Amino acid sequence: MSARAVPLQLHSSRRRAWVAALLIGMTMASQAFADDQTQPGAGNANAVRLADRSPLVRSANQFLIGQAQKIRQASVRNQTLDILTNTHSCAKHRAGLATDSAKDAVIAQLTVAGLVNPADAANFPGGLRTAIFPPVLNESSNCPQLPQPYRSAPGSAFGGHHSYPGGLPVHVSNNDVSDVHLAAQYQSVYGNTAAYGLPQVDRDADEEEANRGDLAIDDDTILAAPIWHDWAKSIVFQWNADGSEFAEFNFGGAGSTDAWGAAGDSRTGAHHILSIAEAMSRGLPPLLVITQASAHSAPTSGNEYKVVNWLHAAAIIARIDAVAAGYLATDSAGRLRLPPLDALGSIDLNAAGQTNLRAEYTLHNLSDADFTYSGPAVASVAVVLAELAAEFGYDAGDTTRYNTAYRNPTLSYLSAERLLIIYSDQGSNGVRRELRRLRNLNVI
Repeated sequence: MSARAVPLQLHSSRRRAWVAALLIGMTMASQAFADDQTQPGAGNANAVRLADRSPLVRSANQFLIGQAQKIRQASVRNQTLDILTNTHSCAKHRAGLATDSAKDAVIAQLTVAGLVNPADAANFPGGLRTAIFPPVLNESSNCPQLPQPYRSAPGSAFGGHHSYPGGLPVHVSNNDVSDVHLAAQYQSVYGNTAAYGLPQVDRDADEEEANRGDLAIDDDTILAAPIWHDWAKSIVFQWNADGSEFAEFNFGGAGSTDAWGAAGDSRTGAHHILSIAEAMSRGLPPLLVITQASAHSAPTSGNEYKVVNWLHAAAIIARIDAVAAGYLATDSAGRLRLPPLDALGSIDLNAAGQTNLRAEYTLHNLSDADFTYSGPAVASVAVVLAELAAEFGYDAGDTTRYNTAYRNPTLSYLSAERLLIIYSDQGSNGVRRELRRLRNLNVI
C-alpha cells in the first residue's frame, strides 16, 4: 500500500501504544504551564543559538528585512526595521509598568471595561500580572528589553504551528508573501481598467506582467501588518530549559457579552493584543494598526466588536486614548466602533451597511490563515519524528534532550510543512532521508 493511502504505519501494537502515550504526553506538555513564568525563559539563549544556525530561519529573517525596506513611509519603515534588526529594541508599551501597582491599575481598567475575566487567570502562573505582562529584561528602565529577539521566537504555543526556535519569522514570511499576493489579486480582478475606464480581469493576472491596478490599497500596510501582528510572540512564547514554551493567556473580552453587551466572546491570544499595544505605543498609523488587529478576525459578518475590543484593550495597556489617536470612534449610541478613515470622515457609523470597512483588513486576515495546514503539520510530523527517534539516538522520555537536540533542531531547519509534504509523497523513508542529512551536518 502506498504512503499516500496510509497516514502512518506503526509496526506493532506495542509501538502504537508507545507513540500514543508519547503524543498524549507531548500534548499535556504543550498545555502545561511553565515552572516559573514570572522570570525570563531559561531556554531563550539556546533558542537564539539554534535559530541563528538554521538556514531556513536566517533566510526568513532576511526576507522580512527586505520586505520592511520596501515600506515607503519612513516612520513605519524605520519602526518595522527596528523590531527586526535592533538587538536592543524596546518593548515600548512596557515602559512605566515595572511596579505591581502600575500593572494592577491597567488590569483594573481592563476588568471594568469587560476586556479581561479575572477567573480565566485563576490557575495561570503569576496570575493576571504575568498573564498580561510577561517578563521582560530591564523592566524598570525607559527601554524594557525583549527577553528574546524576534528571530528566535516560535510561531505559536508548543505543539502548535511553527512551534520551534525561529518559527515566527518563517510563519510571518509566509503570511507576508500571502498578503502581497492577495492585494495583487484584488488589483488584477477589481482594479484593472481598460476601455472607457471600465474594469476587467487582467488576462495576465497570474503573471509577473500583471498590471498594478488602480485601487487604493495601501502597499505599506500590506507589507507591514503581517510583520507587526505577531511581534509579541517574542515576549509571550518564551523558551523553557526543556525546549518547551511558556503558556499564553487569552483576553480582550470577558467571554460572554462582549458584543457591545450582547452575546459574544472576543477573547484571543495575549500576543495579538500586546502586539497592537506596541504598535500604538510607537504611534503607527490607524490604517496599519486596525489592519494588524484584523488578523484574528476580519471585522465583518458581525465580528466588528472583536476588533474593536482588541484595539480598546491594547490602548488601555499602551495608556493612550484610542479615540483621540484615531484608532477607534464612537457612534451616536456611544459605542466604540472602527473609525472612518481618509475620505470617509463624515460617514455615519450607524448606517445599515458597514461602510467603514477597508480592503486591507480582510486581506490581512486572509493572509494569516497558514495555521490551517501548518498547525496539523506539527501534530502529524510529531508522530513521524517519534517513530524515527530511536534510529537517531533519541528517547522521547528524555524530554529536554529530545526537544532541544532532536525535535526543535529538526523543525527549525526543515519545518513541519516541508516534512509533512515529503511524508505524504514518500512516507517515512522520505523523512528519514531528511533527518540523515541533518545528522550528517551534525545538526541532530
